[in-house]
Amino acid sequence: MDRRTILQGALAAAALPQAARAQGRDLTVVSWGGAYQDAQREVFFRPFQQQTRTRMLEETWDGGVGVLRSRIASGANTWDVVQVESEELLIGAEEGLFEPLDWSAIGGRDAYIPQAVHDHGVGAILYSFVLAHDRARTPNGPVNWAEFLDTARFPGKRGLRRGPKTTLEIALMADGVPPDQVYAVLGTPAGVDRAFRRLDAVKPDLAWWERGAQPPQWLATGEVAMTSAYNGRIAAANEAEGRDFAIVWTNNLYTLDSWVIMKGSPNRARALEFLAFAGKPEVQAALPPRIPYGVTARSANERLPAALLAQLPTAPQNLAGALHVSDRFWLDNLDRLTQRFNAWVSR
Repeated sequence: MDRRTILQGALAAAALPQAARAQGRDLTVVSWGGAYQDAQREVFFRPFQQQTRTRMLEETWDGGVGVLRSRIASGANTWDVVQVESEELLIGAEEGLFEPLDWSAIGGRDAYIPQAVHDHGVGAILYSFVLAHDRARTPNGPVNWAEFLDTARFPGKRGLRRGPKTTLEIALMADGVPPDQVYAVLGTPAGVDRAFRRLDAVKPDLAWWERGAQPPQWLATGEVAMTSAYNGRIAAANEAEGRDFAIVWTNNLYTLDSWVIMKGSPNRARALEFLAFAGKPEVQAALPPRIPYGVTARSANERLPAALLAQLPTAPQNLAGALHVSDRFWLDNLDRLTQRFNAWVSR
């Protein structure tokens, strides 16, 4: 029995009472908080409300397909539009957690870059997990993931995102696996063991972040000497707080987030109206100046200056040597490797 079949009964039972209870409630959009959501508020949320003269609520979350499963199965979901990671889009679509998109209502598939187009989601941003350190504390810091896990050369705590995704890829690259071979290696039991052995060697020096705001905060306080981080969060801290945090693009982990509409949302029409607004190239072009993430409308980049384009994960020099996070790998392996990771980290 697959995941979709398991949820069918709960979806059917929950849909009618949820819709009945939710009639008339405000559109609720959920994203990742911190500097990123601050930028979204100025670029998307407030302008949309002003243009449509409607009220919109915003919430934050820390990710995890289990959260989405629970909200739908409960019959009490109040989220309408949610920004999800790539494997969450695939898993949620497979399990019936999201509404199919009416592409004609949001500008059409051809209005977006190809990787932003999915039957149940539309790409929101392209971003990278990068290596970051504070030049004020470590002027000559690590330049790759191998040095990142070299605690003899660079003492101190390391921040990694809690969970197997990105952590295991970083461990293998630190152990000498080239980016283009990471998923072939990680797809074998020996490769998974190899990743965990590399992490075992530095486990006492690892600190686990769960929210995107934590890495720049931890660098600022000295709680960690270096960390993986979303590229935009580090750039935002440098710009807004005058920090001198280094962004190391070597073997960055590159991926895309998408907007989805939760199954049974009573605000589906308004959700599509929001997505149509957020997909306009002239609207999207206002995001990278506030936080340097790539955008998904085809002609948005034409509106950006060359100096800014060079700071984005989509810049050719930043894509060179990058690892494209495999949503297909994580669709097939997320639950299994999350169980192993949680057992390992709790020991």
